[in-house]
Amino acid sequence: MRPAIKVGLSTASVYPLRTEAAFDYAARLGYDGVELMVWAETVSQDIDAVQELSERYNMPVLSVHAPCLLISQRVWGPNPISKLDRSVRAAEQLGAQTVVVHPPFRWQRRYAEGFSAQVAELEATSDILVAVENMFPFRADRLFGAGQSSIERMRKRGGRPGVGISAFAPSYDPLDGNHAHYTLDLSHTATAGTDAVEMARRMGEGLVHLHLCDGKGASADEHLVPGRGTQPTVEVCQMLAASDFSGHVILEVTTSAARSEAEREALLTESLEFARTHLLR
Repeated sequence: MRPAIKVGLSTASVYPLRTEAAFDYAARLGYDGVELMVWAETVSQDIDAVQELSERYNMPVLSVHAPCLLISQRVWGPNPISKLDRSVRAAEQLGAQTVVVHPPFRWQRRYAEGFSAQVAELEATSDILVAVENMFPFRADRLFGAGQSSIERMRKRGGRPGVGISAFAPSYDPLDGNHAHYTLDLSHTATAGTDAVEMARRMGEGLVHLHLCDGKGASADEHLVPGRGTQPTVEVCQMLAASDFSGHVILEVTTSAARSEAEREALLTESLEFARTHLLR
């Protein structure tokens, strides 16, 4: 019998609360561990402090999300090459299995040119899986702003106001690169208008990590509780449960609109129950 798939909670799921709150919720609600989102919050960048939280709450860190969001471009310094390397070292220290990373932004030319080789080298020299995540096109006016000079910059990059363009190299589809392992995010497939089941099939055995969430196809990333959007969340979970998938499923959902601790807890409980129900082996 195949072992149960572990279900973790992203520390991003409790935003605007701090990293420790994610460990607390995960422990109280019965999650199997957490995914550390490394971003502006100080504790998330301090791996010794995160290790202490993991021990205090008896909650393992299953995965580390490298600081590659637009809002975390300066976290751990400006060099994305060294930040990815540092993320793998952090995962090693924390005993995590996976590092989640986005494809490079187009303007990160040196990083983009050597990205596939760096990922392969990191995997060859450690036991960490570096799982490249599917992304989505940005609306050009959201990415560059709405001013006249911004519109001109946008047009030079091949975009039009209100129309999606890829900010990633070679694209927001990680399968356009040359990688061994992937993260599938079901909010990102909604925003991109991508067929999530087909993408999962294309990823094949390289699919080692799932961000379980949902979306309705809005132009902005939604990260809804699974089952509240239009994505084939049930089908993807059942595909993994029926396969030899040995990775982790991470709830990366938005709870920032919760008006109380009880409301946030209800959202995180609903998410966990959804995962446990549809990942049952």
